[in-house]
Amino acid sequence: MNTHAKFLSFLAVLGISVGVFATVDTDPLFLHEVITKDQLRKGHHWTPGEANLKMKEYGGTWKDKASWENRAASIRKGILKGLYWNKMPQIEGNFNPIIHSRREMDGYVVQNIAIQSFPGYYITGNLYSPLKPAERNPAILCPHGHLADKRLKEDVQKRSASFARLGAIVFAYDMVGYAEATQTTHKMPIAALLQTWNSKRVLDYLVSRSDVDSSRIGMTGGSGGGTQTFVLTAIDDRITVSAPVVQVSAHFFGGCVCESGMPIHKGVEYETNNVEIAAMAAPRPLLLVSNGADWTRNSPRIEYPYIRSVYALYDAEHNAEHVHLFNEGHDYGYSKRTSVYPFFAHHLGLNYKRIPYDNGFDESFVTVMPREELYVFDEDHPRPADALIGDNAVMDYLGFER
Repeated sequence: MNTHAKFLSFLAVLGISVGVFATVDTDPLFLHEVITKDQLRKGHHWTPGEANLKMKEYGGTWKDKASWENRAASIRKGILKGLYWNKMPQIEGNFNPIIHSRREMDGYVVQNIAIQSFPGYYITGNLYSPLKPAERNPAILCPHGHLADKRLKEDVQKRSASFARLGAIVFAYDMVGYAEATQTTHKMPIAALLQTWNSKRVLDYLVSRSDVDSSRIGMTGGSGGGTQTFVLTAIDDRITVSAPVVQVSAHFFGGCVCESGMPIHKGVEYETNNVEIAAMAAPRPLLLVSNGADWTRNSPRIEYPYIRSVYALYDAEHNAEHVHLFNEGHDYGYSKRTSVYPFFAHHLGLNYKRIPYDNGFDESFVTVMPREELYVFDEDHPRPADALIGDNAVMDYLGFER
């Protein structure tokens, strides 16, 4: 069964009408007419105290695994509906990958890559792989948060290279509107849809590779990359292990249109928040990483206990872990990365001993490359001529009207 068929089968098992999402809606959609402010949950929508009460309210809507799964199915259906998933074109394969500039490093390989998300739209990134790969390897999706050229920054390079040295094939890709993903701006109205769809296409691409073990797929990102991680994990069970970093909050819904600009948190039949969306990973392994200086500061008291209670329904408490760094801030820095390394190594069958260790994991083997060397598109590899340029061009192609 191909990946598209698997995804449709997955929707059917959830009780979601396959026909709705298998058929592309080609009628023009005026977003300002169908999305109202009361449907959106933006930024610090509640206070921490209000969110605490909301978690108790949500907890009262289920009492066992069956009732939780009914709620989770409703939320999942609402996310897909709120993203207007049915506006995306039906597409299988057709990645048309552009891969070049192979460089062998200390225990890993780096290449520049672009794949087609849908006709005329490209996902740009870097592919990291083990220097001596196995016949079938785990794979890891590495989205990132809000910062210009973030994919090219030292922290993303270090975690991607480290995962590859551990034995995984890693796809680090651009957030919409950043680095080379400049076919649209980041603040475009359907950024949440494009980012989630792009993540799905990266997943589709990875599991299509003959050198990837589709039963061992991880995903991790920080901040806005954390949002991308828990949203895709919630709607696609092909993500088998996930680690959203410094983003899961009961009261904060994401401060950007790419996270909270489409109605994924509230529908006719449900209201939810990012804690429940993250909990929908259950019983698959989930690592929550939080800190003391942002909206995740209450995670030991509010967010993680709720998630753990969901895992208890599956007798899977051993698959839910939490690292809270009281004295740290909002980043995916060294201590966050080195918390994820052994977690992914354990659950994806990687060899954590491949990273030097001396009172802490030693990342000094990573060569931090200049940004221009990581670009996919250059004079020798121009962006394809069919590329749709501009927010309006992409939205028009997909049938959206401002």
